[in-house]
Amino acid sequence: MDQMGDLRRTDYCGTLRKEDCGREVVVCGWVQRQRDLGQLIFIDVRDRTGIVQLAFDGSTDREIFEKAFAIRGEYVVMAKGTVRIRDSINHEIPTGDIEIYVCELRLLSRAQTPPFEITSGTSVKEELRLKHRFLDLRRPDLQANILMRHRVVKLVRDYFDQQGFVEIETPTLIKSTPEGARDYLVPSRVFNGKFFALPQSPQLYKQLLMLAGFDKYMQIARCYRDEDLRADRQPEFTQIDLEMSFAGQEEVIAVNEGAMQYIFKEALGVDVPVPFPRMTYREAMRRYGSDKPDIRFGMELTDLTALVKQTEFRVFAGALAAGGSVRAVKLPGGASVFTRKEIDKLTEWVKAYGAKGLAWTRVTGDGTSSSFEKFLSETEVRAIHEACGLQTGDVLLVVADGDDETVCTSLGALRVETAGRMGLIPKGEFRFLWVTDFPLFAFSQEENRYVAKHHPFTAPRPEDLSKLESDPGTCGAIAYDMVLNGAEIGGGSVRISDPSVQERMFRALGFTAEDAQKRFGFLIDAYRFGAPPHAGMAYGLDRLLMEMLELDSLRDVIAFPKVASSAELLSGAPDGVDEAQLKELGIRLEADAEKK
Repeated sequence: MDQMGDLRRTDYCGTLRKEDCGREVVVCGWVQRQRDLGQLIFIDVRDRTGIVQLAFDGSTDREIFEKAFAIRGEYVVMAKGTVRIRDSINHEIPTGDIEIYVCELRLLSRAQTPPFEITSGTSVKEELRLKHRFLDLRRPDLQANILMRHRVVKLVRDYFDQQGFVEIETPTLIKSTPEGARDYLVPSRVFNGKFFALPQSPQLYKQLLMLAGFDKYMQIARCYRDEDLRADRQPEFTQIDLEMSFAGQEEVIAVNEGAMQYIFKEALGVDVPVPFPRMTYREAMRRYGSDKPDIRFGMELTDLTALVKQTEFRVFAGALAAGGSVRAVKLPGGASVFTRKEIDKLTEWVKAYGAKGLAWTRVTGDGTSSSFEKFLSETEVRAIHEACGLQTGDVLLVVADGDDETVCTSLGALRVETAGRMGLIPKGEFRFLWVTDFPLFAFSQEENRYVAKHHPFTAPRPEDLSKLESDPGTCGAIAYDMVLNGAEIGGGSVRISDPSVQERMFRALGFTAEDAQKRFGFLIDAYRFGAPPHAGMAYGLDRLLMEMLELDSLRDVIAFPKVASSAELLSGAPDGVDEAQLKELGIRLEADAEKK
């Protein structure tokens, strides 16, 4: 049965304005609230465009008035009426000048009382909202996020189409090529005992498309990584993926700066200046302690190593003897925010980043207090204060360690954390940055070997080719990351297009020829048939949107996100499956096997 009968929507709720006065309209939506004032009843009806007020008074047909009286929150209704000026203007909503005087009202669906109020900025626990995500998605602020996602995806497609890119879908059931994050595996029913993997990236296929001659490729690609989650990570996510033939780093950077300029202007009305500033990986680590530095504020790190190289303070001397460093970050005006007790909490906080402890100096109008200066000479103390520009009201935080990367990383994290607590990170400002010249390899203590910093198909710098196998730790990559407000939103590299260099790269990673052929043979073989020079990049769409909308979590830009355990609370996934399904796949669970 058609509950709407002969009525059909003519307008969305949030689109009506005073210019529509006198028009007869039909709107549909969910009831935000009903207000019974005796001889007057007002109902606010909401759809994805906004809210409009329905009005009923003593002149309204009695049956319609009584129906309006019985309406409750989240009921689904359809109303026909005439747009008119409101007696009491609401300046907080775009439709606040007008209301609809209703002549026909239809109740399309009743609703139970929801477990939380459907309003923007609700403070209800996220777990409850995710359990009832379909209700959560009715909230105007979350709907606005999802609609912005739609808008950005369309802009991405428009821009890259204008630049001559071809959108091509790549497979989502692929061969497992483990090198990096863990794959999600999909068992094959047809080939018992064999598995597909869900793609962590379309990397290999987009390189094959360059070999196929498509020149410029892009895709809004769904990707999957079985890894521990954070606020800015999800097990399944969306990439804006692209690749270019006969192009290098400069061409990729130029086209992607244009993309950001176009998207921010069209979606947010923000003018993004180009070209973006650039910073090498080493400079970023030295100045900010991060390969994705937030350059909206200062508080750069200061290297104290040379100033304390003769120190007798055991903590500093031990770090330097082990080949490490001593570095500091100054918190301008931090003494008013960070008491001795708060600094003690920071000491525990920073240990999660590998630091063994935190030395500090606090300067107030009452004098200077410090956890370490009494162990230094007056000359050393004076030199540190001068190098850091320490003034009354400031706090100095110092980390010393035998591993310089640990020093930089822990202080870099402290820099952002403390700046946030002091309110020094500006809102409404978008600062882009390219970080370039990454190391080609990183040493994995867990695997006791070098692994690819980005992926095994990243081209080494030509001047480092001779050291590829002999000294991989000093080799640099032709790789680049796009950073926005301290978040890596995209990364890419020039790819290896010479089969002999690719074989050497695999050897440097510890692969035998047999291992390389087994994992990547289809790519290695394809390269023997003529590979153009090519380069590319991929953005995390979810992360880009999170930064554009200045949100704290990826979950706020994804319709049905996972929680930290990788579970989806709404549906209860993942879940068990029937034994018959497992039998078809040739799978027997260990617990079941033990019972037998």
